[in-house]
Amino acid sequence: MGSTMAMAHALKASGKEVRATFPDPFVIPENLQKSLPGMEILQPKDELIELGLSFDCVMTFDCGSVSRLAGLEPLIQSSKTFINVDHHMSNEKFGDINIIDAKAASSGSVVLAILDACEIELNKESAQCMYVALLTDTGRFQFSSTDEKVFEQARRLSQFNLPIAQLSRWLTEEDPYNFLKLAGEALSDMELDEKSNLVSAVATKAMQDKYKVSYDQTEGLIELVRRAKESDVACVVKECIPGEYKVSLRSLGIIDVCEIASSYEGGGHKFAAGFTTMLSPTDIICQVREKIIQQRENLKS
Repeated sequence: MGSTMAMAHALKASGKEVRATFPDPFVIPENLQKSLPGMEILQPKDELIELGLSFDCVMTFDCGSVSRLAGLEPLIQSSKTFINVDHHMSNEKFGDINIIDAKAASSGSVVLAILDACEIELNKESAQCMYVALLTDTGRFQFSSTDEKVFEQARRLSQFNLPIAQLSRWLTEEDPYNFLKLAGEALSDMELDEKSNLVSAVATKAMQDKYKVSYDQTEGLIELVRRAKESDVACVVKECIPGEYKVSLRSLGIIDVCEIASSYEGGGHKFAAGFTTMLSPTDIICQVREKIIQQRENLKS
């Protein structure tokens, strides 16, 4: 979202006519509503499709596969050029033009490089959206992707007098009370497998309903689970609709979780990846555990 909004604001300020959207459900988490300026630039995809507009160019951001376009195809088909922008090595390169930089810390970093190459100036709105992308995708500048380039980008963006302390609070330190209650139950039942060094937790639809927590609010659960010092791989299984689960994986680096996610037609990068499946939580965790063990054995040989 940060990358999409950053590009939209920069292009609009340069005189282009711009529309921005994302796949259903068209729900914007409260922390992003506060953190990303100019939310009125976003429109539901169905609304854009009904307008019957044709576009010179359509760009997607941080979208690794065609399956994640989820209903945006009519907009893409109406465009003269389709540009796919990402920083995940697992990207399927499905655009007319693919700008993929697997070494970039975030898609926001790739957006900044594109704007520089096109000599399009930043404004405060685009800088703040880009900073949000950078802050979240580097885990508050803690992940291994954080290098001197990341800090230089953050320095450059901060020159626009961004509310840095507030952004950090909104994006990483404010959780709804009900989410914390759900997290408490999920953490109390999380499991540590010592053979695979995997820590795992589950957030079922029943748990979400019990605590009146929406699916998108469960995204932060992985950041709590990955803190277990006894493990170097974390897995959180979240039921998005009855019977369908989205799996978040995190690694400290020895295990390539992108390789695991890719085996389920998911993606990401070595340290953070995910996939969607109809398998049960028990089967998911069991299979991920076995794949981790196999990777460890392969690394020894």
